[in-house]
Amino acid sequence: MSERPRITAGAASDDALRAAAFDMSPEPALVIGPDGALAAANEAAEALFGRGLGLLARGRIRDALPTGSHLVSLIDRALAEDGKVRERGLEINLFGQHPFEADGSAAPLSDGSVLLTLHVRQGPLNERTAESSAGLRSVIGLGRMLAHEIKNPLAGIRGAAQLLKTGAKAEDAPLAQLIVDETDRVRRLVDRMEAFSDDAAPAREGINIHQVLDRVRALAVNGVADGLTMKESYDPSLPPAYGDEDQLIQIFLNLVKNAAEAAHARGDGRGEISIVTAFRHGVKVKSASGQIMRGAPLEVRIIDNGPGVPAHLRDHLFEPFVTTKSFGAGLGLALVAKLVAGHGGLIDFDSEPGRTAFRVLLPIEP
Repeated sequence: MSERPRITAGAASDDALRAAAFDMSPEPALVIGPDGALAAANEAAEALFGRGLGLLARGRIRDALPTGSHLVSLIDRALAEDGKVRERGLEINLFGQHPFEADGSAAPLSDGSVLLTLHVRQGPLNERTAESSAGLRSVIGLGRMLAHEIKNPLAGIRGAAQLLKTGAKAEDAPLAQLIVDETDRVRRLVDRMEAFSDDAAPAREGINIHQVLDRVRALAVNGVADGLTMKESYDPSLPPAYGDEDQLIQIFLNLVKNAAEAAHARGDGRGEISIVTAFRHGVKVKSASGQIMRGAPLEVRIIDNGPGVPAHLRDHLFEPFVTTKSFGAGLGLALVAKLVAGHGGLIDFDSEPGRTAFRVLLPIEP
């Protein structure tokens, strides 16, 4: 008979209900104490690892995990952010089991412990990604056909913006130049789409990620984020990202656009978007082959206070044609995920009513 979680504080009846809910949860759940030791494991966790708490709890979990473990990073994030965090596609290597893949969430508890919950995947992430990419490939083929049709109106827009700039007031000239710059960027994207293939790698170089985010912010406040409060919390010590500037702008502009639409959906004039950067030591991302672990410690989070992602869409949000919008095509996040993966990075999200945070992890310049 395995041990059950010990309840030491609060009303006895409430504690008993919480203990029962913890133990009866169908998802494997572990409680990691402030000292890094395993304090509790529910029945689903014991079944997953094939042993009871008495055997599982020997030694500190942190000591048993390899250097740079995603689980350690997840636990540390929950404590640092003092809130629930989630990561998809973690490689779990615990208690002598063969490694397996799972989605993980971690939430801090009042006594300094962390509740770690695992959702074991039914199939490898790479297989699911391959299945969902079929629809994306058809969209790319359509894009190739439309590319030359886009170039003519782009030339007209650029010419008109240049004419506006020559006769604009001093305070309006930067907006006209912004139109010219963005038209040039779209033209470069169209040129790239004409020669696009699924295996094409971005032309990467050292990029100041804060310059990219400032550019995205300037575009947003004069467009989709008009009327919203925008906040930034940047880590000034971040090293350069290793990426393609145009693609990074495309990634974060899509995410900010989605955040703005969610924040506007509040309808109370209190919509807010936050852009946060940080450095996450020890974070690594699995390569497309599933073998090589690559460092991706540069973190960017786009956070909104909108209604949240509907629960039935959360497991499919990065697949083509999945959308919450009445007139949306459901391609933005699929393309974002593809571009992030092409950079050797990772994208995931946490969402609940009143707060959604998309997190992008990117490699730094070698």
